[in-house]
Amino acid sequence: MVKRLSAVVYGMGTAPTIAPERSGQVTQKPYPNYKVIVLNDDFNTFDHVAQCLMKYIPAMTSDRAWELTNQVHYEGQAIVWIGPQEPAELYHQQLRRAGLTMAPLEAA
Repeated sequence: MVKRLSAVVYGMGTAPTIAPERSGQVTQKPYPNYKVIVLNDDFNTFDHVAQCLMKYIPAMTSDRAWELTNQVHYEGQAIVWIGPQEPAELYHQQLRRAGLTMAPLEAA
C-alpha cells in the first residue's frame, strides 16, 4: 500500500501544468499627437503671420507659410503643425507670444 500511495503522489507531481492566459499583458500605445492651430484675427498682418510660422515651426517653407496664412484669413483657422505634445506646447507658446491668436491645443 505504501508503494501505491507514493506512486499516486509521484504521478500527481508530474501532471502537465497549464499556464493561465495572460489577459493583463502590457500593450504599448503611442503618445497622442497634438494640433497647433492659428486663428484669424483683425490685427495681425499676413506678413507677420507668415514670418512667425517660418521662424517657429520647423522646416516651414515660405510657400507653405503663405498657404497657411491665406487659410487662416479665408477659412478662419489653419492647423500649422501636428506632433507630440511637448514640441506642440512650445510652438503654440512661441506663436502666441509673437502675437498670433491661437486655438487651445487639441489632440489630433
